[in-house]
Amino acid sequence: MMTPNELTAFRDLLEHQLADLERKAGGTVSDLLLQSIGAADLLDLTTMESDRSITLRMRDRESKLIRKIRFALRRIQDGTYGECEECGEDISPARLRARPVTDYCIRCKTKLEFLEKMGRIKP
Repeated sequence: MMTPNELTAFRDLLEHQLADLERKAGGTVSDLLLQSIGAADLLDLTTMESDRSITLRMRDRESKLIRKIRFALRRIQDGTYGECEECGEDISPARLRARPVTDYCIRCKTKLEFLEKMGRIKP
């Protein structure tokens, strides 16, 4: 079980990460529009299209992380943060520091990844 101070520290960390990600997401559309304005030739267009694709993939990953952060913040509010969704045991503080949005203890996550690799469950 986590102390109130640990929960506060994790909540502050998650809220800070969320604010950073939301700030980045807000600039993406305007950045992409500005990039497409000065394309002079086919090489420029190709480079811009590649950059755009990379940016959109990064923003997609960040969007998924935003959802995970919001879910973790809800778990802090409802008192279930730090509990493994699979086995119900406490997730180690070291694991939470490494990945504050994790839903699984290391044992259960390892098991799930193994099952995914074996094709028994979908990621």
